[in-house]
Amino acid sequence: MGSKQPHEFLSPVWRDGIFNGRVAFVTGGAGDICSAQTRALVYLGADACIIGRNVEKTEAAAKDIAKVRKGARVIGIGNVDVRNYDTLKAAAGRCVRELGSIDFVIAGAAGNFVAPLAGLSPNAFKAVMDIDTLGTFNTMKATIDYLVESAGAHLSPNPENSPPGGRFLAISATFHYTGLPLQSHVSAAKAGVDSIVGSVALEYGPRGVMANVIAPGPIEGTEGMERLASQDAIAEDAKQANSLQLRPGIRGGSPGIPSGRWGTVRDIADATVYLFSAAADNVNGHVLVVDGGAWRRQGGSLGVGLDPGMQYPMFLLSGEVSNKVKDGRKKPSKL
Repeated sequence: MGSKQPHEFLSPVWRDGIFNGRVAFVTGGAGDICSAQTRALVYLGADACIIGRNVEKTEAAAKDIAKVRKGARVIGIGNVDVRNYDTLKAAAGRCVRELGSIDFVIAGAAGNFVAPLAGLSPNAFKAVMDIDTLGTFNTMKATIDYLVESAGAHLSPNPENSPPGGRFLAISATFHYTGLPLQSHVSAAKAGVDSIVGSVALEYGPRGVMANVIAPGPIEGTEGMERLASQDAIAEDAKQANSLQLRPGIRGGSPGIPSGRWGTVRDIADATVYLFSAAADNVNGHVLVVDGGAWRRQGGSLGVGLDPGMQYPMFLLSGEVSNKVKDGRKKPSKL
């Protein structure tokens, strides 16, 4: 089963083979969340192409994902930047040539870091907009003709109960619902992602394509959360959850989230399976929030960029930001 066991990326409610004969095209497919989504689809019968910038990482992830099901075909296509439409278009063409179609698309490539407006450069803001918003548009543009073809070939609802096709999914966030300090760049970018997907639903729904969004909350054990939350704050959050006996036995417990815990990659994979399955045949233009209700009280309370004791708005006025979150910038070569 590769480096992951099925229970780590999929709940047991899904029937085997529900995606037999379908092909998924996933940008950011080597990342923590998108690799779990891809594993779930492949485990349930799909083949896949995962897309990324790093060739070795993308190809290694593809080989590992393929191990979840005997006979699975998973291709890792590296050296592709979602900001470059031509490279995405070429990757989509290769996926169809080698696997036969593109039936499901996940636009999951993203960038993020902690930065106050006062310290956010125009280039940094543009980089996130380009990866998240332009990248989602480019991914859609490079694959939409294949999705229309898939939707036409696999009508939904299907009386023969065969797997659906023509599904587009983007990974967003919830920050722009309320606003969140230190995340203005991502809030703007993800608002754009949601808007793009709404337009896809309106313009391509009549052609059979279902386009939706998943908005994850904080997901435990991911590189994304390492860039947003101080490890000290995470430990303090778990300590408080344990002292309050919130959801005993649940890892990543959080008193700040109504469900009492952080999310898992399995939560997002399950939501993906639902939206790509026949159960969601008439779900179109929808934003599915998977965060345990956290967004309803987020405006500064999720600990993004903070250490224990930092309180809103004092940390903004004093200029304090945790120095214990992972820096997403590339380090200069030592050579």
